[in-house]
Amino acid sequence: MPTIGWFEILIVVGIAIVVLGPKDFPIMLKKAGSWIGTAKRYVSNIQNEVSNLEIDEEKKIDNEIKKETKKDEQ
Repeated sequence: MPTIGWFEILIVVGIAIVVLGPKDFPIMLKKAGSWIGTAKRYVSNIQNEVSNLEIDEEKKIDNEIKKETKKDEQ
């Protein structure tokens, strides 16, 4: 998988400034940052939900195992 270096990023930024203009470039950066932040929050929420589901399932399994061992002991 190819990596993007600082030189490539600099070229893309230069082209963006020429295409968008120096006046609109900061606005576009702010919008892009907002989109990235929204995507990160969305992914984080999904990861937390999956994590919580896994923890709940583990607790259920632990409780079932404890019930079974108590039945066997009696």
